[in-house]
Amino acid sequence: MTVEQLATVGNVVDRDYHHVTKRIWPGRPLVLPETYLKWYQLSRADRLIDPADDAEARTFLAEDVAAGRLPITGDIGFVIHHLSGEHIHLLLVCTWRDNNEMWETTYLKDARQNHPFSLMPQTTHRGVICVWEFGAVAHEHQAWTRYLRSNRDAAAKLAYTESQVTGTI
Repeated sequence: MTVEQLATVGNVVDRDYHHVTKRIWPGRPLVLPETYLKWYQLSRADRLIDPADDAEARTFLAEDVAAGRLPITGDIGFVIHHLSGEHIHLLLVCTWRDNNEMWETTYLKDARQNHPFSLMPQTTHRGVICVWEFGAVAHEHQAWTRYLRSNRDAAAKLAYTESQVTGTI
């Protein structure tokens, strides 16, 4: 491919887009009967996730699992609670299955509306994760790979649960 040909592809970034730095930090895990999920909060440093919104997200997920709408019983993984902009809350629920696969369910809530979280619409070609969420996913990839290469005993599983990322992305 030539430089001229490259000029016609990948033009998906608006000229007025300004990329900001976000902050990620671990929260207390969401421990449910037979399910363990590390918890991350992700937002701009000047727009932290309100504790009430985080509590609502945790309750929502616990209820979805208990009702069987989110079939992750027996799974281990992580959640990214991302405050995108000022009002959009995303919940990326990721679990490890089939030895080495990350499975994901994504929920969305617009805080300006009085609606609960809902599943992201499924389309043929859809967004998966943004560059900020990828920071947590990249860390989790490394942590799970260390677990897979270990004896996979209780101590290794504990080491996986204790390995979390924090900082700027």
